[in-house]
Amino acid sequence: MDGKFLSKYIESMKEKIYKLLPVFLQNLLISLYNFLAYRQRYGGKYNQFRGILKGRDNLSLEELKKIQTDRKKTFIEFVLEKSLFYKELYIQNNNSFPIVTKEDIRLNIEKIYTIKKSEGLISKTGGTTGKSLEVVNTKEGNQERFAFLDNFRAKFGYELGKKTAWFSGKALLTGKDIQKKRFWKTDYLYRVRYYSTFHIKQSYLKYYVENLISYQPEFIVGFPSSIMEIAKYGINNGYNFPANAVKAIFPTSETVTDEMRQIMESFFKTNIYNQYASSEGAPFIFECKNHKLHLELQSGIFEVVNENSQPAKEGRLVVTSFTTQGTPLVRYDIGDTVELSDETCSCGNNNPLVKKILGRIDDYVYSPENGKINLGNVSNTLKGVHGVCKFQAVQNELDSIDIYIVIDRHFSEKDETAFLSNWRERLGKKMEIKLIKVDDIPHEKSGKYRIVKNNIKHLL
Repeated sequence: MDGKFLSKYIESMKEKIYKLLPVFLQNLLISLYNFLAYRQRYGGKYNQFRGILKGRDNLSLEELKKIQTDRKKTFIEFVLEKSLFYKELYIQNNNSFPIVTKEDIRLNIEKIYTIKKSEGLISKTGGTTGKSLEVVNTKEGNQERFAFLDNFRAKFGYELGKKTAWFSGKALLTGKDIQKKRFWKTDYLYRVRYYSTFHIKQSYLKYYVENLISYQPEFIVGFPSSIMEIAKYGINNGYNFPANAVKAIFPTSETVTDEMRQIMESFFKTNIYNQYASSEGAPFIFECKNHKLHLELQSGIFEVVNENSQPAKEGRLVVTSFTTQGTPLVRYDIGDTVELSDETCSCGNNNPLVKKILGRIDDYVYSPENGKINLGNVSNTLKGVHGVCKFQAVQNELDSIDIYIVIDRHFSEKDETAFLSNWRERLGKKMEIKLIKVDDIPHEKSGKYRIVKNNIKHLL
């Protein structure tokens, strides 16, 4: 029995045992899992990183640029010493780094790693472009990333242990939960209630709204498309969310449109404070109290380039991230577009401003059984699956979906089974899933690639 099979078998057994346990023991296991994860996440140098960032909150732009320059020098020296891929690339391009794509990273990942998987923390990313990556993070890099994120959220009152409603891609519910219209699990130790984003369906939304009103979280975190659907239902059905209960909403993983922001802020009677990064480890963009987006220069380098890869005010975002020592990102085309701003902000944060993030506007797949499956959950169907170059989900009918998939030689029957199982978990038992293997999936006329094409929105 090889190691990978044994690992998958153990994970499968854990899931089966979890589903057989009573609810209070399931909640206890979630608390235990978080306790172990948080020891790693908030241990080591985490507090040191938080202290450094807090002390730099009001630095001038020149001071921030000096920190960025020093960190770039240290990071590039490390990359050239430790990463064979970047060392070869640097030499081949006359001692300079060309822009690399997600496909470049995916195809050369073993040569990019600077540490063994056993020495780091593995993050299996789905990604909204339909290509999977298995990123290895150093423990220090992971701790610094959470320090950046928590330093941002702390400006609006958040700390670990504050009562939080979390909407993410965690599949924690059982069949009995669905029967009882219980679409959440609770970590009572850290005061986090995890709401399922796989069951955002019109007939279920009242249970989400009523439980959120009862729970009254101080903070709401997660996929904005799911939070928005709940808020819209609450408004349309006359629910009155308690005033001053929620201090802030922190969206993750998806683009927030003006309409989504208006609906969520109106129902929950609070403000959204957005942040941008990526599961691969991109540097951060944070929204301030004045609702301006700031590049966080201490976390990396941001380049905006046009179609000819020349510097521009609006264009493709290319990043170098200082927190990716395990799987370095150097001049990485992240697949989103941004527009820079020449304005300054009075909030005290002197990092440069972004006028808007013109990222991929989120799409969704609709299941008559489970409701809307957002882009974050669609992209996560690649987790644990190898050999997928890219895929696209096309929905032309309410009760069926076509999934076009481009594979390489690493794609096995086990991967196909896992991929379809991930889809089945999201769509429910009734929808027809057609898996269609193709040589390529074309981009749109605009040059953008769409992971989801929903052609039935007019029917909903």
